[in-house]
Amino acid sequence: MSDDLLGRRAEGEKLDRLLARARSGAGQVLVLRGEAGIGKTALLDHVSARAAGFRVARAAGVESESGFPYAGLHQLCVPFLDRLDRLPAPQREALGTAFGLASGPRPTRFMVGLAVLTLLAEVADEQPLVCLVDDAQWLDSMSSAVLGFVARRLLAERIALFFVLREGNDYLDGLPELLVRGLDDADARELLRSVVQGPVDGRVRDRIVAEARGNPLALLELPRAWTAAELVDGLDAEPLTSRIEAGFVSRLAPLPADARLLMLIAAAEPLGDATLLWQAAGLLGLGADPAAAALETGLIELGARVRFRHPLVRSAVYRSSSTSDRLRVHRALADVTDVAVDPDRRAWHRAQATAAPDEEVAAALENTASRARARGGLLAAAAFLEQAAVLTPSPGARASRELAAARAKRDAGALDASLRLLDAVEAGPPDERRSAEVEHLRGHIAFDQRRVTDAAPLLFSAARRLAPFDADLARETHLQALSAAIWAGAPLADAARTAPPPRTPPCALDLVLEALTTRITSGHAAAVPLLRAALDSVRALEVSADDVSRAPWLFGNRAGGIVASEMWDFDTRRAFARQQVSLSRDAGALVQLQFALNFLADNELLAGDAAAAQASIEEDERISEVTGTPSVGYAVLLQAAYRGEDRFTEARSAAAAAGQGRLVVICDWVAAILHNGQGRHDLARDAASRVFSSDPLVYGCLAASELAEAASRVGDSELVSLALKRSAEWVDTDWSSGLRARLRALNGSPEGFRESIACFERTSLKPELARSHLLFGEWLRREGRRVEAREHLRTAHEMLLSCGMTAFADRALRELHATGETARKRTAEPTDELTAQEYQIARLAREGYSNPEIGTRLFISPRTVEWHLRKVFGKVGVTSRRQLRDAKF
Repeated sequence: MSDDLLGRRAEGEKLDRLLARARSGAGQVLVLRGEAGIGKTALLDHVSARAAGFRVARAAGVESESGFPYAGLHQLCVPFLDRLDRLPAPQREALGTAFGLASGPRPTRFMVGLAVLTLLAEVADEQPLVCLVDDAQWLDSMSSAVLGFVARRLLAERIALFFVLREGNDYLDGLPELLVRGLDDADARELLRSVVQGPVDGRVRDRIVAEARGNPLALLELPRAWTAAELVDGLDAEPLTSRIEAGFVSRLAPLPADARLLMLIAAAEPLGDATLLWQAAGLLGLGADPAAAALETGLIELGARVRFRHPLVRSAVYRSSSTSDRLRVHRALADVTDVAVDPDRRAWHRAQATAAPDEEVAAALENTASRARARGGLLAAAAFLEQAAVLTPSPGARASRELAAARAKRDAGALDASLRLLDAVEAGPPDERRSAEVEHLRGHIAFDQRRVTDAAPLLFSAARRLAPFDADLARETHLQALSAAIWAGAPLADAARTAPPPRTPPCALDLVLEALTTRITSGHAAAVPLLRAALDSVRALEVSADDVSRAPWLFGNRAGGIVASEMWDFDTRRAFARQQVSLSRDAGALVQLQFALNFLADNELLAGDAAAAQASIEEDERISEVTGTPSVGYAVLLQAAYRGEDRFTEARSAAAAAGQGRLVVICDWVAAILHNGQGRHDLARDAASRVFSSDPLVYGCLAASELAEAASRVGDSELVSLALKRSAEWVDTDWSSGLRARLRALNGSPEGFRESIACFERTSLKPELARSHLLFGEWLRREGRRVEAREHLRTAHEMLLSCGMTAFADRALRELHATGETARKRTAEPTDELTAQEYQIARLAREGYSNPEIGTRLFISPRTVEWHLRKVFGKVGVTSRRQLRDAKF
């Protein structure tokens, strides 16, 4: 890098290295962080100058643009939109809808992110690409989320992505970062000498250097603003940024009124659109040449685009203007903005021009919120609704808009912000229905925040209060309340009996509620016909992203998933989990997605797909990092138990303290699994007994198998018989029949082992199949039938390893050794080294998916898929997709 950036040699060399790596096909990302004026934008300019052979795209966050979804992203992508038709159809539709170029279903940030990644990769295939994003602290939330998504997936693309940040941006936290510090004393003095003409008193120079603290903008600007007394005697403790901005204000003060008003129009118009600037200037009747004096300051450039010398200049202009001038300017900008072309920006300017409540302006903002929501900008929609509420004259209508804003914030995962808005709603005029809806939303949020003991009474109360106004919603709310009570571990019978009457004919939700109510009040056998009807009805539902608020109850582990489990229908249970993930993703509902991912991971673990489960667990954790909402972490407990790790002890204590009764049950269930895997059968019996005796939905059934296995090994035949007796109530499926046959074998009928194996071979429940082989092998060894035992124990060992069940695999290996087998504990082979993502890619490639199709499913670019596949081929020992079909991994 050239040496003309004083004092930045180390930073320049680092940027050079990143460009070189990107040029060679290794995607690079860097966040430049530092205070205002420290020289971050100058470093971006140097990147642009040094990017020989690269195509350069730039964007910049503008504070007043931060409420418009995808505004910053559109800046970056607009030069490449002629390539939109090259994207796969779902990506093309998502990005077109996000940018307002087409109408379509509400896009998710994931699909928009993938579309942008594919679009940039398409550009980079032709020519290396460098993307420069300035003032990223002011990007709108959707642009930040999408660019953070893209940044974390740059791997094999010839793309370098640089962000400049003054403060934090949650979506960009954790990316590689360079802290831009002030110049050292010698470089600061050199920079000062280069801009100050004539001799400078030594005390004055020392004071400037000391006060600027190496900040280049301060070194350039503060000497112009300070008086001689200030330079010699020092200043107050006002922050440096404020002093720089004050310096700009002092340079604006002498300007003619028309010049100041012209600069205010430019500051209030975030697009930098010169046409709008001059149209608004004409509307305000500015003089013949208001620009001359403004240009002489050197603080603004007026060409095809309007640019300020520094964002602090824009702030100085806007904040130093009078309220009346700001209202006039925004009114003029609203009048010159074409409502047919940009209704949202016109509505925003009208709102900024309105000092008193105005229903017409509020209604326009409400329409803007609807469009933002349709484009996937839930937080933006909430912000516009909040602003609409402020401008709403009617107190009742104001409260209704605040409630709508609270719902949007909850859907976006901003739970605490949603609760704060609900406080404002409740301060409005009395309205019984609205009050019930507030209570309903509070119950949802309490559930989202894992405060299930709070959620249940809130939702039961809301269900009763909603009944006179909306019987369907009341019944749905009662189902949600019942689910919350299940998760709280609260007594259920009385609550179940108070359900509102169903509609005629009943819908899927009615059937689910009736089935669960019967199961709770009358037992499993009485509920089976209703459970079956409910399951059939939910399976037949056609739903969209607009139904995301119902997804956890209909498909998740709160209601529909419970019904599928009680019917021992694993394939439907797994399908429900996948559908819940899809709905939550499509709606951009991140908190709901976290629960869905855990339900899916739980199912993948039961199916023995450890890599797929890990991918879902990691996604839950990534969402947690972005939203600040704790990761759900339920599936991790089962995963750890499979691996022989104790993650349940601490989780159980926390769950008990928080009143999360069902999570306590889950902890006891996974404890039984862990201890059975480790051969600590007395501890497994105790943990399983706690679950079995309380007979909670689903886990009371699952614990029967753990209890029987543990009890059989410690000689407690009475408990084995009790577990077998409980299994007689179960509906017949290959899952339940496989477990029931295993229980019979453990109770003294060894032919049940073969029957159990046969049942599980017809399912996707690989861990259960492996455990039946293990138990049969152990029984055969104890019977002295070593040759037969080895066959089943080898099978169990291999299967358990492939399922990630290392504790059980070690147990199988110990049993093999006891038969005289000389097998050693298997070390990691090349196929074992596949990461979770590599495993998913390999599996999808084997199933015949193309690279773009795999990329769409996993939210990575086709080039990254290709890069991973090359690594997979090397690890698995194949050279083509055809060979991959027959490979073991």
